Amino acid sequence: MTILAVELIGARKQFGSLEAVRGVDLAIQQGEVVAMLGPNGAGKTTCINLMLGMRKPTAGQARLFGLDPSDRRARSRCGVMLQESGVIGALKVRELVDLFRSYYPHPMPAERAIALAGLQEQAGQAASKLSGGQRQRLYFALAVCGDPEVIFLDEPSVGMDVEARRAFLAGIGEFAASGKTIVLTTHYLEEADELAQRIIVIDRGLVIADASPTEIKSRVAGKRISFVSRDVTEAVLSGLDVKSMDIKGERFRLLSNEPEAVLRELFRRGLDIRELEVAGADLEEAFISLTSHAQEKTTV
Repeated sequence: MTILAVELIGARKQFGSLEAVRGVDLAIQQGEVVAMLGPNGAGKTTCINLMLGMRKPTAGQARLFGLDPSDRRARSRCGVMLQESGVIGALKVRELVDLFRSYYPHPMPAERAIALAGLQEQAGQAASKLSGGQRQRLYFALAVCGDPEVIFLDEPSVGMDVEARRAFLAGIGEFAASGKTIVLTTHYLEEADELAQRIIVIDRGLVIADASPTEIKSRVAGKRISFVSRDVTEAVLSGLDVKSMDIKGERFRLLSNEPEAVLRELFRRGLDIRELEVAGADLEEAFISLTSHAQEKTTV
């Protein structure tokens, strides 16, 4: 029988009167790359803490490789990168990687861990001298240096610029390609779409969706119309058959079940439109649709 990498069985976690996790059942196979998404306070980080044995469930169970998460045999097979991490600032990057490697029975070479994190040029620098984004990459190197079978990444790319994030995601992708299990939470939905084979959406302590990114996106009816225009305003767009409208500077994003009719009307109004794109809904739109529906159902 194949042993699951991670499992929550009827897991509940209560903090006083607040029930942060309300009976979550999920199973993650070895080798899967899974993104857990949800609004702030949805219960994602609490679920990660239960999986790692950092908190005990109020009811139900958490299992790591079929064992209690606090069991050293399970912990030695895991790497962790949490939102709030800290290291000894006086130690150099390579010294910290060597230190953390010593905690594991079969670590990877230090240079490979440093390369996966894109820190070759900073290997001889003290941790206190690293920028915020570089420090995040150091935490990733420390999470993977033991060559763990499963790695937990909680908001891993916070504080990174675009170029650093791109290189960082390539490192995660390389690690995943070697057959490792990855469980990540992120507010950058494009990261989840790029990396994950499976998306688990949590809202108010419950799993409200569990499917591939393609399946999640297909749940949103309609097409996304995107364009750039200098002379278009929200008032000019009034009366169009759209489900939602997002305006960021000169970039307009409209969601409609009738994109052809919307485009005909835009052109009829003689608007100056550039960089026009029409595509299916993206993961962000699907996420907003799912979580807003969940809130409506909860409050009715």
